Amino acid sequence: MTAHRPRAHRRRARLTVVAAALLAGAAALPSQAAQPGPESRPGPGPGAETAKVLVFSKTAGFRHDSIPDGIAAVRELGAEHGFTVDATEDARAFTPRRLARYDAVVFLSTTGDVLGKQQQKAFEKYIGDGGGYVGVHAAADTEYDWKWYGGLAGAYFASHPAVQPATMEIEDRGHPATAHLGERWNRTDEWYDYRNSPRGRVHVLASLDESSYTGGAMGEDHPLAWCHEYAGGRAFYTGAGHTKESYADPAFRRHLLGGIRYATGSVRADCRPERGYQPLYDGHGLDGWRQAGPGSFEESEDGTLTTRGGMGLLWYAARGFSSYSLKLDWKMTGDDNSGVFVGFPASDDPWSAVDNGYEIQIDATDTDDKTTGSVYGFQSADLAARDAALNPPGEWNTYEIRVQGERLRVYLNGVLVNDYTNTDPARSLADGHIGLQNHGDDDEVAFRNVRIRPLD
Repeated sequence: MTAHRPRAHRRRARLTVVAAALLAGAAALPSQAAQPGPESRPGPGPGAETAKVLVFSKTAGFRHDSIPDGIAAVRELGAEHGFTVDATEDARAFTPRRLARYDAVVFLSTTGDVLGKQQQKAFEKYIGDGGGYVGVHAAADTEYDWKWYGGLAGAYFASHPAVQPATMEIEDRGHPATAHLGERWNRTDEWYDYRNSPRGRVHVLASLDESSYTGGAMGEDHPLAWCHEYAGGRAFYTGAGHTKESYADPAFRRHLLGGIRYATGSVRADCRPERGYQPLYDGHGLDGWRQAGPGSFEESEDGTLTTRGGMGLLWYAARGFSSYSLKLDWKMTGDDNSGVFVGFPASDDPWSAVDNGYEIQIDATDTDDKTTGSVYGFQSADLAARDAALNPPGEWNTYEIRVQGERLRVYLNGVLVNDYTNTDPARSLADGHIGLQNHGDDDEVAFRNVRIRPLD
């Protein structure tokens, strides 16, 4: 169990400084509002926020009358959150030199064949070089003969019923596009069916409950928003956004903003496809869990567990685990401290976990072997990989803790940051329990969506 220590003596404070600078800079710059082609606009000056987004809205089929509202919304979001925005319907923007200016390209309800062969090659190179893609609504009704684009978007449009209210079920509430939402999101839109479900190829963020509206044709598995890494870049798609009203809706604007921030790389997320996980804590009570030691965890209506006091441990007492992938979302408010314990025997003494298991640390500013991503006191994280993957305080992060035999791997937002092998029989990882630490009165760390999947 992490011991209390004077904050003034903690190292790696630069992480907190960097995070504060990122948060402070998020509202610093206005959007660029001129409409002409993207080559007319210089990039931000030295020291300014560098994220830059191109909105592309060319149509060669049905044209949505919400496109102007969508462009205006992205510009307003850029002004509020520190990224610059260009908008064009000129496919000549798709050259290697011009695309290289942007951190992400938003396909805003594009339809039909909108790019020529050389422009397609330029966009493939852009994504391959680490660029970002955001597809909105009819972006799935685009470039049916370009197989690479279909993989990037995730799925192609098939049909839709009339505009009507429906319920979206939020499957991932750690991603920046969906972290602000509850488990169910009721809204009115035009609900797309897709030719095939992309699940298994992408990480599904939200799906449609077809019992909540009429005319759905995909059945029980109807993804509507997703993300994934593709061909070297980042991709986010949402099937919402048909109506003009969508772009005035604060919840939808935050959904769109989160997708853009992920695509630009401003925030990180684990967008690997995910199947076969069983919930250990999903916001509906703490059945199977027990508190060991002082302090507690507070449950909120939005399905979040927040540490209160300590030092204690909330551990899953219903059963132990061997050979598994444990995933959970967590968020700090500042320079806070917590951790995830694995591989310890059943006990209501929190120090038993310290003496017999391993802690995967959550702490931005401790020494290298005791900071976020470390196996506490035993092995530092790969700090360069960890720093690149870590979101700052106030943002959600996702851990995957993978235990196979005596091997313990830690993934932060989908990036491997630690690979440790236990050699101490007294700390064997082959079988044991898992737990969440509540560290102390000065520390507040939130957890969501604790889930586990057995491994072969």
